[in-house]
Amino acid sequence: MTSPDRRSFLTTSASLAFLADLPSVSAQDAKPNPKLVHLDSGIEPLVRVIEDTPREKLLEEMASRIKKGLAYRDVLAALLLAGVRNVEPRPSVGFKFHAVLVVNSAHQAAMAGPANERWLPLFWALDNFKASQARNIVERDGWRMKPVDESKAPSPERAREQFISAMEDWDEERADSATAILARTTQPGELFDLYARFGSRDFRSIGHKIIFVANAFRCLEVIGWHHAEPVLRSLSYALLNHDGKNPSKNDLEPDRPGRRNLELAAKLKAPAPNRADPKVTATVLTEARTASANGLSDLALSHLKERAGHRAVWDGLFLAGGELLMRQPGIVALHSLTTLNALHYAARTTSDATTRNYMLLQGAAFVPLFREAMTSRDKVGDAKIDALFDISDSARPRAEDVFRTLSKDKRAAANLAMTFLAGDAGHAKELMDEGRRLIFLKGTDAHDYKFSSAIMEDAELISPAVRDRFLAASLFWLKGTGAADSPVAKRTRAALA
Repeated sequence: MTSPDRRSFLTTSASLAFLADLPSVSAQDAKPNPKLVHLDSGIEPLVRVIEDTPREKLLEEMASRIKKGLAYRDVLAALLLAGVRNVEPRPSVGFKFHAVLVVNSAHQAAMAGPANERWLPLFWALDNFKASQARNIVERDGWRMKPVDESKAPSPERAREQFISAMEDWDEERADSATAILARTTQPGELFDLYARFGSRDFRSIGHKIIFVANAFRCLEVIGWHHAEPVLRSLSYALLNHDGKNPSKNDLEPDRPGRRNLELAAKLKAPAPNRADPKVTATVLTEARTASANGLSDLALSHLKERAGHRAVWDGLFLAGGELLMRQPGIVALHSLTTLNALHYAARTTSDATTRNYMLLQGAAFVPLFREAMTSRDKVGDAKIDALFDISDSARPRAEDVFRTLSKDKRAAANLAMTFLAGDAGHAKELMDEGRRLIFLKGTDAHDYKFSSAIMEDAELISPAVRDRFLAASLFWLKGTGAADSPVAKRTRAALA
């Protein structure tokens, strides 16, 4: 992928004379550091540039290289690898670790956006990495991923068995060595099924574990499986994050729904169809307002047994997540939707029927857990997504009108969106395109990219009958036209001019 035509959208210019002061990357610089995880030799020098260039100069340095022919895919790969090598997923799989979690979301946004704006999300993510790198130095004493201990690595024949037992025992050392061998010897599809299971088994870090699973594998599909080993080692380490008590030896609250649902999913023999059913969807949405984690999982299970279809249940869960966001537009509700996006991706990607059912049952369990987690944060409102209405007596608005209103009144913007959308797939695309453009220009946080990429993907996959309400609810986190432009977007434009 070559760099895009910048003349149509970059109007500012910046002097790049200061780049002459930056050190060049010599062959010696590119040699592996024996104390750090080894990367593919072709990408190591570029990763070093990202790691070593000061934050205030990195965008200009990368712009200079892009103008000389540096490919988009190489920037994407180096950014992800710099993240997993320099940012530890501790004490939580979140916060500073969003530098890793957001890479695929930025890529998704770039690919869905106009061709002449595709560098903007990646440059934002490059700048975000430098902030997380600095925070990691302070919080984790400069943690960096070390080489795998080859002396403790299992044989290829025993790597899968050791990986499973280590993950079940929450044993980081054994999981790490097994991961390295699996990355070298095992097909991606087989590994994805394993990681989907372990990434969704517990409700720690408000969904970030399964989000990392989905985003890691999706990004590796683009940059190449030869980069998988350090990425999967970081992923295994992240999935084993817990709060001090070994979950394999304790009956802890975050693990109970997952253990129960794994047993239930295994008992569903016949695969359920993937069809919509408005009555089932409405029932799931209604019950999600009050049901416990087990209660909503049981409802989903009963619908699957009645052959109601996966899609009907997923539609209800997505609406329930959108309603949570309307009730409390904040971090917890936002993650109900990004987590559902990751679980849904895993369900439609896996080749294993039990894993597919497990993802759905875990999605049903997580929605009530997110609802309960919201109560400890702030006031939870009583908005209902099925109460959004088409302002039919007004003139038909434009997408720009919706986002202009959003800067003043979220609820009014959501109702205006219902009028604009009116069940028209073309209007849905217009709304998403405008929302994405505003993220490019005004996004300042990893959640802006994670959330917008997730809900815009899901809006294209859920049933048309529920799409309008889902998109209208998503406005409670998207950017309005009145938001300030991102300083990083301004720097990117100047650097690439």
